[in-house]
Amino acid sequence: MTGLLVLGVFMALAFLSVPILTSIIIASAAGVVALGFTDRLGIVSQQMLDGINSPALLSVPFFILAGNLLNGCKLTDRIFRFANNVVGHIRGGLAQVNILASLLFGGISGAAVADCAALGTVEVKAMRERGYPADFSAAVTAASSIVGPIFPPSIPLLIYAFVANASVGRLFLAGIMPALLLVAVLMVYVYIVSVRRNFPREDRATFGEIARSAVDGFLTLLAPGIILGAMMTGFTTASEAGVLACIYALGLGIYYRTLNRDVLLTAFRETAYLSTIALLMIGFSATVGWIMAFDLVPQQLADFILGNIDSKWVFILVYLLFLIILGCVFDATAALIILVPIMLPIVDGFGIDRVHFGIFTVLTLMVGILTPPVGIALYIMMDVAKLPFEAVARATIPFLMPIVIAIVLIAFVPQISLFLPNLVYGRP
Repeated sequence: MTGLLVLGVFMALAFLSVPILTSIIIASAAGVVALGFTDRLGIVSQQMLDGINSPALLSVPFFILAGNLLNGCKLTDRIFRFANNVVGHIRGGLAQVNILASLLFGGISGAAVADCAALGTVEVKAMRERGYPADFSAAVTAASSIVGPIFPPSIPLLIYAFVANASVGRLFLAGIMPALLLVAVLMVYVYIVSVRRNFPREDRATFGEIARSAVDGFLTLLAPGIILGAMMTGFTTASEAGVLACIYALGLGIYYRTLNRDVLLTAFRETAYLSTIALLMIGFSATVGWIMAFDLVPQQLADFILGNIDSKWVFILVYLLFLIILGCVFDATAALIILVPIMLPIVDGFGIDRVHFGIFTVLTLMVGILTPPVGIALYIMMDVAKLPFEAVARATIPFLMPIVIAIVLIAFVPQISLFLPNLVYGRP
């Protein structure tokens, strides 16, 4: 019953628009009191410290810093120019560029919010100048931003690896093909809409222009490959790869002469803020997880589901629907840390690969940044495009159809996720 009380308090506060971090703190304190530890509330801080005392989490602030440095050094312009030369000539050219640029930038930042903030201004401005509706420009930018959290290096996948005790290297490799599939599905959808609405296309770039933009952006685009290569060859651990990413970002800033004191200070300040919020959320979420485990919630839920659902495919379908609803009201990080430990006994019981489970869990939760009331990508694009929230939300809703199609394919065809990690590391 204590576990249900904690979830009830958490959900009630979230629905009342109480900040997620505050909701988690209050819910964890309520759980400790309900368990009878009224005179030992210090157990909350103890569990919180235990929750973040992991080498795997050391990489989170470093990857955040690397993304902030690359963004601050204005390397997004090089990515946009290269993407424009590659796919700009397709119908709906700049919208297609928007999607491809999100994939490329996702390989640098690993975060959807960073994608919206960094690329949004450039992309929306360019699309509006070419005659695209403002709401459509904002919607395609928001929708394509969810590619970043599953394309390596991915901060949500790092957190999932910590929670599920899964291999970071396998997860990073597992995210590549789903990210490419999502990009392909979005580009097909944009093409269909562009033909119907007669959106423009850009002039086809010559081979020389493509080559020059590739060379110009080569060092930036090389970042994901260096990080993955260092981890797969054993040159670095996951934590050390974050440091390597920072060193590489600093090197690029110096090389292109875009690194200065203001960029450094801004990057450090934003990293300190985001890392503190993330680690506090992880710590308090770990306390909630401990309460759930103490109250035997994972075991009871596993027994119930395994006793009433015979097919893992039925379970996956129900689980996807639950995640979409959950993502509408909860922050993805908090949901990952609280939900995943509860679901792991069930996942293992059905024989679902934890890496595969992590990919479609993270991707489905990311849909929440495109749906009210949380919908953080919608709020960012509202500010960038100078549009009412309702207009951005209304224009983004149609993009959910191709995204859901991609999620279903990824969830029900495990090899889309597992082909590359099994090829490189072998079957677990």
